[in-house]
Amino acid sequence: MKAVLIAALAGLLFGLGLVVSGMVLPAKVLGFLDLAGAWDPSLAFVMAGAIAVGLPAFAWARRAKLKLPDSTRIDRRLVGGSLLFGAGWGLGGLCPGPALVVAGLGDLKALVFVAAMLVGMAIFEALERRKA
Repeated sequence: MKAVLIAALAGLLFGLGLVVSGMVLPAKVLGFLDLAGAWDPSLAFVMAGAIAVGLPAFAWARRAKLKLPDSTRIDRRLVGGSLLFGAGWGLGGLCPGPALVVAGLGDLKALVFVAAMLVGMAIFEALERRKA
């Protein structure tokens, strides 16, 4: 029960951070991605803050001998997945975390985005099982 409460509080804090930072506003995200137009650099500060929090966390995880991904290989699957992620982010103005927050607020576009994301994940899993 304690782990569930901690997870719920962490999720609430994460969602609140996404709301406060503006990551749940597709127009703000698209403004950040519009490098050739009216670029809004404010989300770069959000990313810098996330890196500042993440670096010590990963350092701690390494010292604690937690299993972390160790692949440094850049292959077709990584590049293809990155392109699909970026296209979805650019078309929808949301990435998965903020999309879940906005969908939780009942936004129809975000609900469609999350449904499409889940379908994509299911297709990936089916293809992986078929390959194995």
